[in-house]
Amino acid sequence: MDQTITLYEKIGGEPAIAKVVDYFYELILADDTVNEFFKNTDMEKQRKHQTKFISFALGGPNQYSGLSMARAHKGMNLQPVHFNAVANHLSEALAHFEVPKPEIDQVITHVASLKDDILYK
Repeated sequence: MDQTITLYEKIGGEPAIAKVVDYFYELILADDTVNEFFKNTDMEKQRKHQTKFISFALGGPNQYSGLSMARAHKGMNLQPVHFNAVANHLSEALAHFEVPKPEIDQVITHVASLKDDILYK
């Protein structure tokens, strides 16, 4: 019986992803390229949403009940420089927790697939 292990399980499930997300937002909030987008954000709520979203994106249970990517980013007019900064911080956060490079690449590939729903909204 061939049971495929999801990326979500490989990384360590929601507890591990929550740690990555916390570190990710430390990097984001320290970065003047993108931190302005979070100045009026309830970061506790944002962290919970992001943990559920990333968990689902990596093959975990679908507990994400937030807005669609397009609606969540509407009015922000995010540019490629912002998208790339966020993707780099996510990659750095995953690496910080010793997620192997092939898995990081999978995550970033998934994030890149959402680019059209995030940019220029």
